[in-house]
Amino acid sequence: MPKLVLIRHGQSAWNLENRFTGWWDVDVTEKGAAEATAAGELMAAKGLDFDLTFTSLQTRAIKTLNLALEAMGRLWLPTEKHWRLNERHYGGLTGLNKAETAAKHGEEQVHIWRRSFDIPPPAAEAGSPYDLSNDRRYAGIDIPATESLKDTIARVLPYWEERIAPALKDGQRVLISAHGNSLRALVKHLSNIPDDEITSLEIPTGQPIVYDLDDDLRALDRYYLNER
Repeated sequence: MPKLVLIRHGQSAWNLENRFTGWWDVDVTEKGAAEATAAGELMAAKGLDFDLTFTSLQTRAIKTLNLALEAMGRLWLPTEKHWRLNERHYGGLTGLNKAETAAKHGEEQVHIWRRSFDIPPPAAEAGSPYDLSNDRRYAGIDIPATESLKDTIARVLPYWEERIAPALKDGQRVLISAHGNSLRALVKHLSNIPDDEITSLEIPTGQPIVYDLDDDLRALDRYYLNER
């Protein structure tokens, strides 16, 4: 039975500051690091082990993975990092305080930008303080100017089909450390959650989500590890 575990990065600095983060690279907080270590300790205590791990190109997800693996004594496991597992791009909202943005544009509009399935935030402007065009890790990548959740799903799923699904079908036990929206994309796909329901699914930081899958990678069970 293929085993897959998903974990959202531990609390980041901009989670704490209530800012839109998206593709901008911020670190985990002290609490976030502790969440990652605790997740690794929990996975080890529950007898989980892995053969292959995946993460994004963003520090908060990479560090969460490394801290969890260190707690498990598994830092030596092979890891693939890919931009398709990055967080949703929040476009022109990147760096803005969520409460201040709601006060400026109205709570209803900000709710639409955050939680609608297919309406993206305003596009990022070239040359803005959060322009990533000169970031070496994204050389040769068509960096989005903004993304809806629908756009994020369309970005994530090809990587799932190309790299992650074949590894699971080959019998490898897989751990993915990523972000709220890139993980929503995977949960929607695996659990067949409707468009109008996936936007309200909350994925807490640092809590491993376990999938028991059949041989065709259909979900037999999905649960938070700390609840079993």
